[in-house]
Formats: sequence, C-alpha cells, structure tokens
Amino acid sequence: MSKRGKSINLFLMDGEASGRIKCTLANWTGVVYKIPRTALDLCKERGDLKQSGVYFLFGVSDETGNNVVYVGQAGVRKSGEGLLYRLQEHKRDSDKNYWTETVVFTTSNNSFGPTEISYLENRFCGLVLAAKRYDVENSKEPTQGNITEEKESELEEFVDYARIVMGTLGHKVFEPLVSLKSMEDSEKYNEAEEPILFFNRANHNASGRRTSEGFVIFKGSTIVPNLQKSCPNNVRKYRERYKSKIDDNNVLTEDILLSSPSAASAFIGGASLSGNIMWRTKEGITLKDLEKNE
Repeated sequence: MSKRGKSINLFLMDGEASGRIKCTLANWTGVVYKIPRTALDLCKERGDLKQSGVYFLFGVSDETGNNVVYVGQAGVRKSGEGLLYRLQEHKRDSDKNYWTETVVFTTSNNSFGPTEISYLENRFCGLVLAAKRYDVENSKEPTQGNITEEKESELEEFVDYARIVMGTLGHKVFEPLVSLKSMEDSEKYNEAEEPILFFNRANHNASGRRTSEGFVIFKGSTIVPNLQKSCPNNVRKYRERYKSKIDDNNVLTEDILLSSPSAASAFIGGASLSGNIMWRTKEGITLKDLEKNE
C-alpha cells in the first residue's frame, strides 16, 4: 500500500524564506519553529516559545567543516520563561558559537511536562546519533526517564511527525543515508528501481547506491590510498573530509555521501574515473546502460 500524503503548513513569519518559519501539520498538536540565531530577539512576544519543549542548535564546525547539532530541552521556569530563555542562554555561551539557527518543538496546547521533554530529548538524540549525518555536540546522551507504555506510544507518534517536519525544514538529521547499512548486506536489498552497484578495479572492491541526494558508498568498501594527479579537486576535499572514516587498512568504516557516481568512483580509485562506466550491477550492467533503460 502506498504511503499517504501529508499536508504541512509553513508560515514565513518575516515574509522571506531566510527568516523565521512556523510549521504545523493537520491533526497534530505539535508546533515547530525554525529561527535564525540573529532573529531570536524578534520572538520575545511569542507565548508558545515560553513553554516547555525540545530544541536543536544547527551549525558548522570551524575545525572540521562538518555539520554539527546540539539537542536540548527546556522546561518552564518559575519566572515563566521556557524555550526562548534557554536559547538566549546558548546565544550568550561562548562555547556554542558554532550554531546559526535553531529548530524548536513545542505544542499548541502546552502539554509538555518534564517527562515528555526528557523522553523526546533522549529519543531525538538517539536518532541523530544513529543517522550519522551530523556531529553531535552533546557531551553525553540525555536520559530517557520513566514513562508508561501509553505515554510512550503517544510520544512516538509525536516523533514520527517531528521527523517529517525536520526534513521539510531542510535538516535530514534523523534520516540515515540509506536503509542498507553495509556492503555485506547488499544481497538483501531488492529494490529494483535502485540496485546496489559495485566498483572493482585493481583489487579494490566497493559498493554503493544512487540516492535522491547523490551517491552513497557503503561501509566496508576499500579505498585506493594514494591520489593521482588526475584526481578532481572536489574529490580531494572529500578525501580530507572523510579521512577519519577510512581505517589503517584503507577500508571505509561508515557509509558516506558524495555528489555523484563519478565523484564516488574517483574517491575510491584516487583518480578521475567515470561513474557511468565504473559502477556496475552484480550482473555487470554499467550505470550508463541502466540509465538508458530508465
């Protein structure tokens, strides 16, 4: 059965896509804000941002150039301040200068208490860590707390909606690069429209798959250690970015995302190589021939 569509309402609070965005879904009590760091002061009069909730701080590391995220929670204080006050504290914190925008989750009926936000903070942080798209700035994983099975079911439904909204707002922080996690499992993958593709050159074997974002090389692929002069500059940058994910035996320790099949083949082979020719199905059909039949 095909998946049902979702109706999402995005309100551009400042009349432009780069400003504050409020997001709601039909039949969902959740309210989500995407707020640039520079626009926090514009939110002082918003009552729902004085409630309890869970928030994400997004930015880029100055040291590595990687996307980074911090997951936190904020409860209502005796002063009546909640989420916005906590975000202002982070803005003043010199140790958190990396973040440029926040995504905030609260509710239209102010139904989050300490139990709910602790569970969601833990759950969200776990999803982010599992997806491995962002470097997580939390020094330790938040505790889940004790909840009833009824409350857990209710909050898991909130999580399902939150994953949809977060992706819609431009952060695929919850989503793994591919559902298949390693080349060892490639035989289990049976989606005909996007088959597993293989690279075999000079005893260096790799596998990967096209996605809507580019090309993913699977964990377990072997990489040519030395780069030739013909290796494109963008691939040299990929090698630098992902060097921590290549072990001493030149084996990839995690799935990685590149911009195209050719970038992926050059990353593996260390030279300018055509992805349309180098990537083949297990039957030996090249990517070029696959695309002719699509």
